[in-house]
Amino acid sequence: MTTDTAAQEALDKLSETRERLLGEIRKAVVGQDEVIEQLLISLLARGHCLLTGIPGLGKTLLVKTVANCLTLGFKRIQFTPDLMPADVVGSEVVDEDASSGKLSFRFVPGPIFSQVVLADEINRTPPKTQAALLEAMEERQVTVAGETRSLESPFFVLATQNPIELEGTYPLPEAQLDRFLLNPVIQYLPEADEIRMVGDTTGSERPLPQAVLSGPEIETLQYLTRQVPAPESVVSYAVRLVSASRPGETGCDPWIAERIKWGAGSRGSQALVLSAKARALLNGRPNASREDIRAMAKSALRHRILPSFLAESEGLSSDDLIDRLLDQVSE
Repeated sequence: MTTDTAAQEALDKLSETRERLLGEIRKAVVGQDEVIEQLLISLLARGHCLLTGIPGLGKTLLVKTVANCLTLGFKRIQFTPDLMPADVVGSEVVDEDASSGKLSFRFVPGPIFSQVVLADEINRTPPKTQAALLEAMEERQVTVAGETRSLESPFFVLATQNPIELEGTYPLPEAQLDRFLLNPVIQYLPEADEIRMVGDTTGSERPLPQAVLSGPEIETLQYLTRQVPAPESVVSYAVRLVSASRPGETGCDPWIAERIKWGAGSRGSQALVLSAKARALLNGRPNASREDIRAMAKSALRHRILPSFLAESEGLSSDDLIDRLLDQVSE
């Protein structure tokens, strides 16, 4: 349990901790500051993160680097079409006593029994195996052979997916996507950053990132995130923004209603407010603001809004629809 003294100490050192953490991450990762911030926000908000981007942009490197900066257990699961649920959560095996010949069952935990789990290329495995993560992500527990086993806290799933390869991939169902607090999209580096990155990675070995945060320190920061005030006007703005994405709801613009098949649910509103609180804390501000809501809108909602056929035929993405919502919904 977080004490008031520990919380105050963590708050006093937050600016220093943030700079140390960013400094260690930048030993291995060049640029991508916005994506790094969203990963850290997800960490503070006790949420899971789905990192989307085309091959070769460093998604896996970024997640592994963040994991290396935390003194937590880390496991990587490489998702493939033949991966089975037992390969993720574990299974029971039969042991035989050599002297008596008596048989007994023993549970062998899978890689999900770690504090930081990298689900690499999560959309390359069939829905049956993807669903094995649902209970772990939502309830932070796993049920195997009728027995429920808790996962050690803090627990994060940091997943990557490639949006362009359709053959041999299985799009994540909406229920799975909704378990991710944020969905950052990693983009091409600006030319100057790419020149620096290529120079750094093709030269001599670079220093390895060092651990900055321990499990108890992370839990303290998560506690502080929940304590950040969010004025009623800010919560109201987040809820109105999400409600405007739902066709058929009062206040949903007809143009939007024709271009969104499914809007975000209540978990979208929660994700917006919680990530706004984490962003405010990370940047040393005393409370969440509408600016934080707007800054987190795309990452918190893009995977919760499903464009209609009309929107797709017009070349509109979820991000384009969120831009429209941000323009329409008054602060």
